[in-house]
Amino acid sequence: MTDAPLLDPAETARVREGIAASVLGAPEGLAASLERDADGYLRLVDASRVGAEEAGRLLREAVQGARAAGHSWDAVGKVLGVSRQAAQQRFADKGAEPSVPAAGAPGGPERRILGGLSAFNEMAALEEAGREGWHSVGYGPYFHEVEASGQPWEHCRITLPSAARHRRMEAEGWIPVGAGWFPWRYYKRAVRPGD
Repeated sequence: MTDAPLLDPAETARVREGIAASVLGAPEGLAASLERDADGYLRLVDASRVGAEEAGRLLREAVQGARAAGHSWDAVGKVLGVSRQAAQQRFADKGAEPSVPAAGAPGGPERRILGGLSAFNEMAALEEAGREGWHSVGYGPYFHEVEASGQPWEHCRITLPSAARHRRMEAEGWIPVGAGWFPWRYYKRAVRPGD
């Protein structure tokens, strides 16, 4: 891996502009209020705080994703401009080892963990489990929790969908699984006979 930035200057500028536009544009009327209302600047501080918290969360999930994709702490540290040790100390998820989530309700459907997963093999594992009647009910770094059912399921993973795409997928029978895991959103739907 090279020490050169992975994003070119134009890409970096677009990311920065997108974040600034989101912070200014998400709160209703914020940008316009800055021309006439001193309290608008406090709203800007609050919107920037939320943006910074979200950026931090996205960075943590992106690092966990890079690790799940097989990248070393050294490679992650180089991208972040810090040492391997600093990257690991800051971003190592103490709970990243696949742990078994809480079992389903007593007497409820059987659940199991598909472990050792990465961005490169999780969809194949979910496809196989779905054919056998299992569907995802939760996930985290390196695992999906699946639940038994009496029918086959299909799963899909897409990059952060727009609200319109999310509504369209739900209209097509796709059910969101969890709240998303940056940069992915997971969906499932039961396979109808004859599909």
